[in-house]
Amino acid sequence: MAITLSDLLADPSLGLTAEGGAHAPVQPIQWVAVTELEDPRPFLNGAEVVLTTGVRLKTGAAQRAFVQRVHEAGALAIGFGVGLTHRRIPAAVLAEADAAGLPAFSVPYEVPFIAIGKRVADALSADQYAGLEELLEGHAVLASALLGAGGLGALLGELARMLGTDVVLFQYGTRIAGAGSGGTSGTPGTTTEWHRLPIATGLKDRCTLALAEPYAHAAVVDYAQSLISVELTNQARNRTGTRTATGQLLEDVVRGALAGAEATARLASSGIDTTVRHSVLIVDVASGQRRALRTLPLPFGWEGTSAGLVDERLVLVLPTPAAPDPADLSRYLHGAGLTSRIGVGGTYAQPNGLRWSYFEAHEALQRGQALNLADRLSLTSLLMSSADVPLADLAAETLKPLEAFDEAHRADLVSTLKRYLDLDGSVAAVAADLDLHRNTIRYRLQQVVALTGYDPSVTADRVHLYLALRVRALG
Repeated sequence: MAITLSDLLADPSLGLTAEGGAHAPVQPIQWVAVTELEDPRPFLNGAEVVLTTGVRLKTGAAQRAFVQRVHEAGALAIGFGVGLTHRRIPAAVLAEADAAGLPAFSVPYEVPFIAIGKRVADALSADQYAGLEELLEGHAVLASALLGAGGLGALLGELARMLGTDVVLFQYGTRIAGAGSGGTSGTPGTTTEWHRLPIATGLKDRCTLALAEPYAHAAVVDYAQSLISVELTNQARNRTGTRTATGQLLEDVVRGALAGAEATARLASSGIDTTVRHSVLIVDVASGQRRALRTLPLPFGWEGTSAGLVDERLVLVLPTPAAPDPADLSRYLHGAGLTSRIGVGGTYAQPNGLRWSYFEAHEALQRGQALNLADRLSLTSLLMSSADVPLADLAAETLKPLEAFDEAHRADLVSTLKRYLDLDGSVAAVAADLDLHRNTIRYRLQQVVALTGYDPSVTADRVHLYLALRVRALG
């Protein structure tokens, strides 16, 4: 432990004598400075004990000025060597020291100043050594916690215990882990002040380590920052690999390439038990942000959710009824700075149910809201869940002539057909909606018949055209 002035004065081997009326401070001594200068201020940093024999302090004015300057420099005390220039501490020194509240003590002739310096240096060295031992022990504890079963949460728990304060880790603007000094989870509230430190991960994730105030810097925190940085980087790399593999599996199930008992077994190996009901969520973000979905951590409470990448979208498989709220995920994505849409499918069991839920979620995405819930399993979703139904070919064959004509003549046949079907085949409603004459709408519908061979006024043809448009909208 660092040495104080009281400890120094109490050392019998030094024989130092406190003089004057100022009390010894409890602040540890940082160093011992020996000087015979009249103005030692340029060579003092504060918190030192200043030792002098006063060889140049011949007059009372010089003695008082010396004390004032030592006090201004932030020294803790003055040690005056007696028996050389002065037989005792000059009265002017003691009077000025008392006025400034600066302790003074006499150093006997037989005690060399170097003995006092060595005593302080030994105490500082021992304190530093103890601090290094404690720091190395802290390093070992944090590394062991991280590598153990508890992972990042255990590391934060040990760090909170060492610091005696709550610790919370944020990534993409949300809490992903935390611990309290008393063993409870630390969650920042409106009344708690937090000291925030950046965590480097190589991603634009605004990752920060928050420590509840009051917080004084501790060297072990620097090591904790490094460990957390490495761990989060490894987690991001692992998420990319896991989501790619899980996405391939989900894509095989969704496309019908994997079914039955084999699908059940493969999904179970990825943590998806299809004997219970699941709901599928599809997360789509702006095209320039899709790379973030590879490494994006899920928010607190979503850690155990199976996630895969399908068609550059993040697909989440949630068991019910204990599934987290999709609205929380939507808020998290918004807070992470992502322009996102979420489609939520219904809840079903078995691999086929997973396919139906996926296509429901895929269809729900087309509504374009931040959060889109599926109403029920639609005929379009049901047909798309079967790989044996070539809906994509149907859509391309039916709509290609209309799209080519629109591109060449800017005729808006596809958009007119879509509004006609959406408005239940009412020419008047379409004309009002598009602000066109009814005859213009009728003429465009005649062109649709001529180019495709399907008449939207005939029920069977209308169903065919509707499916083609829906499949094209669903991608």
